[in-house]
Amino acid sequence: MKCPACQETMKTEDFGGVEVDVCKSGCKGIWFDWHELTRLDESHEGFGEALREAVESPRANDEGRGRLNCPRCAMPMHAHRYPRAQQVNVDECYSCGGMFLDSGEFHAVREEHMTDAEQEAYVQDLLEDVPAMHALREDTERMTLRADALRHMTRYLRLGYWVTGE
Repeated sequence: MKCPACQETMKTEDFGGVEVDVCKSGCKGIWFDWHELTRLDESHEGFGEALREAVESPRANDEGRGRLNCPRCAMPMHAHRYPRAQQVNVDECYSCGGMFLDSGEFHAVREEHMTDAEQEAYVQDLLEDVPAMHALREDTERMTLRADALRHMTRYLRLGYWVTGE
């Protein structure tokens, strides 16, 4: 597989039960297939020499390079911040779910976690950018008010009223 950043051939490495692709002869970027990064994104996960080398790689990120194409399915990837780590721009393929981290970003993902409050604020910011979310929130509020009104209206009804006609 070719590295999406520098086009060098990537090498499969074992990070302690999780095999990932590393651009060892080029930019030192790392490719994670769908869901692999979540198995290694905390400092107590994974082990081995290849993992240690990847974590110790110096930070290098060409933010002006433009969009990368997925090395698996050739779709353009989307760059965004990793939800749990500050200052990490992840290139994610929305088609196959793979993620590419530039050199040094893997260390940041493992060591520089957002607090729960920071992550919640980040997620809310993302949702604010989705136009359909405003309409969905309004619909949810209307449905909640209607359910509350129905619950209030029926609280005085008793089964005896319907059965005996009282």
